[in-house]
Amino acid sequence: MEGFRAENTINGTWGELWIDDMYMSNVIGLQAKVTLETSDIKKTRSLAKHKKVVGYEGKGTVKLNKADSTFIKLMSDNMKKGKQTSCTIISKLSDPDSLGCERICLKDCVFSELTLADWEAKKNGEESIPFTFTDWEPLDLI
Repeated sequence: MEGFRAENTINGTWGELWIDDMYMSNVIGLQAKVTLETSDIKKTRSLAKHKKVVGYEGKGTVKLNKADSTFIKLMSDNMKKGKQTSCTIISKLSDPDSLGCERICLKDCVFSELTLADWEAKKNGEESIPFTFTDWEPLDLI
């Protein structure tokens, strides 16, 4: 098997994002991470801090060029009614020089923040929307 080749490094420029069935052409970044939750376990004859996995938490952020009011439309009414907006996010990352395509489906995504206004003169608008998720499924792996 051949070793790592520099041109196979995937460039985020080729990333794509869907929220439910809506293609987000203004996306400029996505990060999704799963963090393990642990509890401390005491052991005799050991000075080490032992851990037991008791759960996990999924968190992420969608970063977009501010081109429209998609998230205000998506979340505003639900927030006022005390409802959460839940959706599915699909991330696709590929590159013409890569060894394939990586697609991940994030499930039960709940956006935890809504920015109503954030702008500055002579600065292109961007928005970063944090979210949580409870499950994920790899659709395509490299």
